[in-house]
Amino acid sequence: MIQDIRPHKLYNQYQADKVCQPDDVLICIKDKAILAGGAEHQLQFPKRKEIAGDFACQYLFSLDEQDYYLVFAGEEIKAEGYRYETLRDIRYQYKGPRHLMYAVYTAYHLAMWYRDNRFCGRCGHETEHSEVERALVCPDCSNVIYPRLIPAVIVGVIDGDRILLTKYANRKMSFYALVAGFTEIGETLEECVAREVMEEVGIKVKNIRYYKSQPWGSALDILTGFFCEVDGDTTIRLEEDELKEGVWVKREDIEGQADDFSLTHAMMMAFKEGKIN
Repeated sequence: MIQDIRPHKLYNQYQADKVCQPDDVLICIKDKAILAGGAEHQLQFPKRKEIAGDFACQYLFSLDEQDYYLVFAGEEIKAEGYRYETLRDIRYQYKGPRHLMYAVYTAYHLAMWYRDNRFCGRCGHETEHSEVERALVCPDCSNVIYPRLIPAVIVGVIDGDRILLTKYANRKMSFYALVAGFTEIGETLEECVAREVMEEVGIKVKNIRYYKSQPWGSALDILTGFFCEVDGDTTIRLEEDELKEGVWVKREDIEGQADDFSLTHAMMMAFKEGKIN
């Protein structure tokens, strides 16, 4: 999965006293696009010394010994050999290396949190960076805002030697995925699994069991993977606002996704290889 970057290590502890140096990496974001370059499997991002001018740089994290900083880019933030790409384009065009793909997904997650919390949601005053932790604070009402993680589930619904695969209704994706959805307030993850499966494909499930989890910065969430079994009728009744296709697929016929970054792909391959029954 995208977070499996050993021997590399992501250090995400916040350090308020960090100052951007010429060889530090910049994650420059304009709207929702990211300044990136390189060839296939050779993704790279500009260093501070490659971009002229004065602008604010917010420390994000370190990857091994390399520090990463966030820049909310205006038209003046450009670098030769780099162009602005969506996170989806970066994933499917550059395709790696994995540790840099994980870095940009994590940076994007933090960037969207910083962007969405420039002003206090309680009183409307402009927020400031905490000097002691990764948080934004309101100097007027003392509200403290921490990075947001949205819990969501990925569900492998099993019927004997078959697994339920789906395709989203409104996304440009040619490959299959699994049932998925966000957890509601007051709901356990297991209850979310049962609800999402019933809502999206009209099937009751049992024997819900946890598999693995994954941070997934593009959707600002933490994904939790579960497998479960059909409880009774296997007829698929699609929620067509969410899905355009739902099919039962035998182990040997599973093709997986275009890369091995996602928890969805990992779960599909685990079932295909007989690791899940």
